[in-house]
Amino acid sequence: STFDLVVVGAGIVGLAAARELIQRHPSLSFAVLEKEKELAEHQSGHNSGVIHSGIYYTPGSLKAKLCVQGAALCYQYCDLKGIPYKRCGKLIVAVERDEIPRLKALYERGLQNNVPGLKLIGAKEIQAKEPFCRGLMALDSPYTGIVNYKQVAQSYAEDFQEAGGTILTDFEVTNVEAAKESSPGSEDGKAEEVFFSPPF
Repeated sequence: STFDLVVVGAGIVGLAAARELIQRHPSLSFAVLEKEKELAEHQSGHNSGVIHSGIYYTPGSLKAKLCVQGAALCYQYCDLKGIPYKRCGKLIVAVERDEIPRLKALYERGLQNNVPGLKLIGAKEIQAKEPFCRGLMALDSPYTGIVNYKQVAQSYAEDFQEAGGTILTDFEVTNVEAAKESSPGSEDGKAEEVFFSPPF
């Protein structure tokens, strides 16, 4: 088969990219190639599952912006598709007095990053939220959650296929060759067409 664009790797990043591309360019033909028999078999299916709220990154950085925006979009997508998640929240706890200034700095950083719902709480509130936790002060991040990212990846794959995309599993890319003839409009003499060699 011939495709206009191929994504190699059916982890969550590859599937999300393919899903976005086919939605933006529905007139093109797309495929995702995956060497394993199942999707999201590596890091996407073996991670902590945390939906990070965006506390730690440098304010104004792309990481901070994408983390906060990505968390909101993740919850929105899961609601739309009926994917279960738990917005369990997270406590970052100071157990020594010299940790309190760093905790307050994290709080300020989170506020600058527009992380929703952040607040500093004292020892009694810590114990009320987590009976087995002890600390002098904690940063309460109620927007942090957990989700099964393999399930999210599977849903991305379904969206991609429903839009007309093709997913080929058990299909390892072992070789990539550029076409020897330049395609029309190529400025550097290199081809824009790529050939893949499957393992069979």
